[in-house]
Amino acid sequence: MSAYLLLAVSIVSEVFATSMLKVANGFKNLLPTLAVIVGYGVSFYLLSISLKTIPIGIAYAIWAGVATALTALVGMIVYKEKFNRKKLTGFIFILSGVILLNVNGGH
Repeated sequence: MSAYLLLAVSIVSEVFATSMLKVANGFKNLLPTLAVIVGYGVSFYLLSISLKTIPIGIAYAIWAGVATALTALVGMIVYKEKFNRKKLTGFIFILSGVILLNVNGGH
């Protein structure tokens, strides 16, 4: 399987786990807490496998940047958090940074 596909699944798993943190309510709700543990476990495992092929700086920049942006989107869509210019600017900076690292710092 492609390292970048593994990285993408790792990102989705991390976003899922982070989203479940809110529902876990300080680890007081069992099923969401288990979802957090499994989600992060899968995420870190797949991230570690992708690092066999993708340089760590590139992989982590993609993982952290894309996961941060997607988690913010989940917050806005699922948890009805507000969207404003500052968040839009943050998305632009995050995605620009990930793109720049991939263009200039590739294999």
